[in-house]
Amino acid sequence: MEQTIPAQPVRSAFAPGFFFWMTVVMTGFVFAGFGLTYLQPLASGSLAPLPPVVHLHGIFYFCWMLLLVLQSVLINTRNVPLHKTLGTFGIFVATGMLALGALLTVLFTGVGHQNPAPTFYPLSYLSIVAVVGFGVLFCLSIRSIRRPLDHKRLMLFATILLLPPGINRLYMVALGLADLPLLATWLTMDALALAIVVHDWRSSGRVSAASITGASFVVVPQLLYPLVVSSATFASLCAALGSMAFYR
Repeated sequence: MEQTIPAQPVRSAFAPGFFFWMTVVMTGFVFAGFGLTYLQPLASGSLAPLPPVVHLHGIFYFCWMLLLVLQSVLINTRNVPLHKTLGTFGIFVATGMLALGALLTVLFTGVGHQNPAPTFYPLSYLSIVAVVGFGVLFCLSIRSIRRPLDHKRLMLFATILLLPPGINRLYMVALGLADLPLLATWLTMDALALAIVVHDWRSSGRVSAASITGASFVVVPQLLYPLVVSSATFASLCAALGSMAFYR
């Protein structure tokens, strides 16, 4: 009687590729920017008091970035079962991050809309774009889970939309800037998006619909920014969001 030996999962040696390095670069921006303005002051005890929700959001944010790198490593080494298992955890992290991001957006507009500082509307715009854009692209990525190439491209583009806080902080501290480096932040995001598009083209001879969709979510809000932020409609939207932060 022949004995059947269960098939073992295929593993391979770790060989860093394009998608791995993209996750590392994105994570580097986040931890560099927040390391200088949040983690280091927190460790030294010099961080100004912050609401607990800010710290909770930071935990989810950092977990997402680290999970992104780990998931890339698991796919690189063909550990698909563990990648899928952690994917379920990733949905939880992304959902928590979205909920907390939306809550912080409401709280921020609630505090700032009555007497807005010069950076109030730009930061409000970036926050709204990040929450809405990440939510849409993340859902599209989950729907594309049976198309791995689309799935990972959409996940990268979704994460690009989360980078402005880290990029802003890094540039402002490293370069000693007093003003919000909006143009430099967008150019950095554009460079990351362009890298994905170029890789798409070089690897398959075409730009996939997933990359076009993801790049549009990065670029179109930048084009709309001058029209939207200076409009009375956007001011009304911020006021409406801000009013949700208070009981009447």
